[in-house]
Amino acid sequence: FYGWPWYYIGANEDPRHKGARPDLAGKVTVPDVLMQAHSAPLSIAFYDKKSFPAEYQGDAFVALHGSWNRGVRTGYKVVRLKFEDGKPTGAYEDFATGFVISDDDVWGRPVGVTVAKDGALILTEDGNGTIWRVTYGDGRS
Repeated sequence: FYGWPWYYIGANEDPRHKGARPDLAGKVTVPDVLMQAHSAPLSIAFYDKKSFPAEYQGDAFVALHGSWNRGVRTGYKVVRLKFEDGKPTGAYEDFATGFVISDDDVWGRPVGVTVAKDGALILTEDGNGTIWRVTYGDGRS
C-alpha cells in the first residue's frame, strides 16, 4: 500500500485528507524509486546479458511513455534504473532521449523495452511505430 489518497512517500499526510485515516500512517510503503508524476512507465526489462558494460548487469530499463496533459512535458524517454546487489539504489539516468522535438511536437513515445538474446536492447514507441535495436559498441549501431 503506497498511501494514496491519504499519504504519500511514507507517512506524509496529504493535507486534503488530514486526519481522515490515521490508522494507515504506519502501513504505507515508501517507493524504492521516485519518478516525476505523469512520466507513465509502461515497460521494464532487467539487463542480464554481456553485450553492455558490466555496470549494466542487473540494472533495469524502463520505457516512459510520457505525459499528454501537463504544461511541461515529462517522460518520453527510456531510463536506466541502477541496482546494487539486486536492490534498487533509488537513482536512475536517462538512456534514450530526444523524442520531444518542441513543446508542441513529439515524434515518439516509448512503450516497450526488452533484452534480445544477443544482449541488444529492443525499444518500441507508438508515436510513429518505430522499433529500435540498441547495441553497445563502436558507435556504428
